[in-house]
Amino acid sequence: MFAKSSKINEFRLWGLLFTLIGMGLMILGTAGVVFWGQSGKVFAAIFMVIGMIAMLASVGVYFWAGMLSTSAFILPCPECGRQTKMLGKTDRCMYCKTKLTLDPNQATHTAGEPGEASDSSHS
Repeated sequence: MFAKSSKINEFRLWGLLFTLIGMGLMILGTAGVVFWGQSGKVFAAIFMVIGMIAMLASVGVYFWAGMLSTSAFILPCPECGRQTKMLGKTDRCMYCKTKLTLDPNQATHTAGEPGEASDSSHS
């Protein structure tokens, strides 16, 4: 199973995948000319267009991730202490992948925090 990441990093990953797929398709299309000569030009043109569409999709995904990043809530991670961006009510730290939430109903309590049921200081 793959490790979960923050939502912004997931969007950036998809943008990178579209970029690599688009470049790969365009290189594959160029190989058609190398292998088949003049008759491979149609093959090359088709794969160049499909690769260009994938590249444009990656630009769109990166733009969308950038726009989401500008409106993200910035908070310090309780685990690693670094500033991280959070989308929605729950997300993960961009660095240590700790689960984060702004919803008190979904928050977990650790020892010593107020709100914990077991209090060992009272006998």
